Amino acid sequence: KELKKLAREGYWAASRALRAQVYHQLIQQVACRLVTPDALVYRDVASRLFGMLSVSSHPLPEFLEGCSMPTYCLNLEGVTALKKILICVGNLFPDITYSPILPSLVALLLHYSEDEAQCFENISRLIASNAPHTSYIDQSFLAHQASCMTFGDLANKHCPAAHKLIASTSENVFEVYSEWLSWLFHDLPFNYAIRVFDVYLLEGQKVLYRIALALLKQYRLSATSAELEGTDIKADLQAFVQNIAEHVTVDKLLERAFGIRLFSRKEIWLLQMANRKALMERGITMVQSRQSFHLAVDMQNFSSSIVTAQEMRIVWSWIPERFSLFPPLLLFSTSEDGCSLQRFYTCCEGYEPTVLLIKTTEGEVCGAFLSSDWSERKKNGATSGFFGTGECFVFTVHPETERYEWVFIKKPELAKAVPRSRQRSPSLSPASLLGSSPDGRSTSSNRLTVPMLQRKGRLSPFLAIRHFLLPSKTASMFMSGSREGIVIGGGGGQALSLDANLLWGRTEHCETFDNPPLCQENFKVQLLEVWGFQ
Repeated sequence: KELKKLAREGYWAASRALRAQVYHQLIQQVACRLVTPDALVYRDVASRLFGMLSVSSHPLPEFLEGCSMPTYCLNLEGVTALKKILICVGNLFPDITYSPILPSLVALLLHYSEDEAQCFENISRLIASNAPHTSYIDQSFLAHQASCMTFGDLANKHCPAAHKLIASTSENVFEVYSEWLSWLFHDLPFNYAIRVFDVYLLEGQKVLYRIALALLKQYRLSATSAELEGTDIKADLQAFVQNIAEHVTVDKLLERAFGIRLFSRKEIWLLQMANRKALMERGITMVQSRQSFHLAVDMQNFSSSIVTAQEMRIVWSWIPERFSLFPPLLLFSTSEDGCSLQRFYTCCEGYEPTVLLIKTTEGEVCGAFLSSDWSERKKNGATSGFFGTGECFVFTVHPETERYEWVFIKKPELAKAVPRSRQRSPSLSPASLLGSSPDGRSTSSNRLTVPMLQRKGRLSPFLAIRHFLLPSKTASMFMSGSREGIVIGGGGGQALSLDANLLWGRTEHCETFDNPPLCQENFKVQLLEVWGFQ
């Protein structure tokens, strides 16, 4: 704790010698693979590779293809050393296939190393780190993309205002978020980047998420959607980060970053694993054009009777990244399938998750993202219990565009994680059914379940109820279905309820989502659609 406090407050920023000593000691304590190349190996390989030849006669490793090479004020000799180290890394770590962050980390470390051999040894230890649920450097396109998707998930949760701004002004939200590491280790000025490096060495990749989220929040404070109309938001964000000193000091930036309440390191790791599985399902493991797989809502071919393609893109941007990779697929609509609740269930069963869209006769549009298969309702027998997970949310599209998430995402202090010893198989109460895995097994991880692919396309839900000690059951009433109708959200009221004919509905404030009524309290349905994931 003391060391974290010193790093966060920039204690060793005043002395180059002190920072160099701290860096070396911190990195020597990183748990890493048994056979990790050190300074002696570097000297041997460098003399064999370069001998009397100049560095320029050696190509940089393939994993740096298309990656920028920040030099952070290094002189000519320093830039040569940087290239030599990267070439030796490529030679001694043949498993690395993609790592855009590596040149920046080596350049920063070089400033605080005795020589290039020590710098190589230290970067090797970060590459070879094998500490559980933590990593320092992504080393493949798959891992890098999963990290970008995880950042997208976190931005969606922790920076809703910035996320909404980006989603409404940018054609490809993911493309903006895929630059998050570049903001930190390319665009930030040296005196900011090195302070980020201080805490990163001590606390791992989780702090990078924190600081990038703080930058995003700061960007939202300085930009309005009117100003951004028609601008390249990706370039605008980059310019903002490059000129960050005009907006916030490095101390204030770090203070705000550590004020953001994130998931635990283990939970973030589990989320990354889920995102990796989604990418693998789409066959995205090698470098390829991002456009082709991250623009799930095709503006030209998307057709809905309720929302425009642009509105659907905003709704899609709220959905967890591992699902929003997949294009929307219309499962049910009252205009084509009729106003039948039984038909609704028949069309939607077997799909998880789904998006419900409702247009009222007054022209208001609202809906819900529902994380669980509607067939889960059958597990309750005759009683209509609740099911679903904390990833469910409700939203409005017309006249305002707004999302209302599970109350514990905004107020995590209201719930505590269940200790492992207290976790057990779910009993047959609605509250425990909310978090049961599809095959009825419980898991032993804290709060988040490890994604298991029970069938193709299934990515097991996070934020399952059985991993929380909730103050009341009414705060976890996500979705419920019976012959009489469907209910979404509960406790003190229902966020959405629809009758058996899908013609009349009601909306009110509920404790699960802490939402206002999503439209006129008692409404008549003009159109209803349910969308799945292709």
